[in-house]
Amino acid sequence: MTTSPSTTLYPDAEGIAQAAALLRAGQLVAFPTETVYGLGADACNGEAVAAIYAAKGRPSFNPLIVHLPSVQAAQRYVVWTDDADRLAQAFWPGPLTLVLPLREGHDLSSLVTAGLSTLALRVPEKASAQALLEAFGGPVAAPSANPSGKISPTTAQHVLDGLGNKIAAVLDDGPCSVGVESTIVGLDGAPALLRAGGLPLEALEAALGAPLALKTTPDGSTDITAPGQLQSHYAPKAPLRMNADPPRPGEVFLGFGPMACDETLSESGDLHEAAARLFDLLHKLDARGQPIAVAPVPTHGLGRAINDRLARAAAPRPNDPGPT
Repeated sequence: MTTSPSTTLYPDAEGIAQAAALLRAGQLVAFPTETVYGLGADACNGEAVAAIYAAKGRPSFNPLIVHLPSVQAAQRYVVWTDDADRLAQAFWPGPLTLVLPLREGHDLSSLVTAGLSTLALRVPEKASAQALLEAFGGPVAAPSANPSGKISPTTAQHVLDGLGNKIAAVLDDGPCSVGVESTIVGLDGAPALLRAGGLPLEALEAALGAPLALKTTPDGSTDITAPGQLQSHYAPKAPLRMNADPPRPGEVFLGFGPMACDETLSESGDLHEAAARLFDLLHKLDARGQPIAVAPVPTHGLGRAINDRLARAAAPRPNDPGPT
């Protein structure tokens, strides 16, 4: 693991080439996607993948998403299905991760899958991410580029604030447009929603022509089969209370829709704007050092992903001693 300050690179030809060279050398490079910034490593290099877990303080039972530049590249590593083809044709590149059975003969590090027989794959849309994946020429494992369980990063500065000298470089291409992690769909059986995210459930079901089973409750009652399923996750340092109406004395208030508040996800009630602003505003409010109250957010469309992140951010922390 590096101990020197992270280098900031930019998405020009020189920056992309440097970032790809660092990945080939087994180093960690944070890079932007349309969802959040990812912490990338060569998915075939066990030591590099182990460094992701070490830098983030991530539990070893929590699998990683592998990023690839195309459907064809993704098919090399998994057993492809008709449902995978429907969803990939409709939504790749984009904020969708598919979990499929591993193909025999893959050369991925076993740390990527956390010992599971399935693999989470994504083809990101952001041009700089595509350029980096093409320049590297192989699979890149990349969870969100933040300390495990903390607020996800949607800017390069968020990455530097959270991981500092634990990574070699960050590729700075501005803020992420979607702002919440990818939607994860399991396809190793009946299609199932494993994590709500930047692609709404309704769009997925329309593409499949059938409903998805729902396996996204943040109560810790199901086995970890995909990233982003830990009960406590995406959490600020300060306590967070959701569905607050009104806030309590001493709380900073994150609003939604027209209301008096300290910051607003979207004054007009736009869920796309709210998703894009969520993590940035949680970082901003958390810096005040006060408990955070969040106004109710509708649960349709991207509201499902927003409420999922808020519920996990509000969940009891692993080291929280609880009320005294």
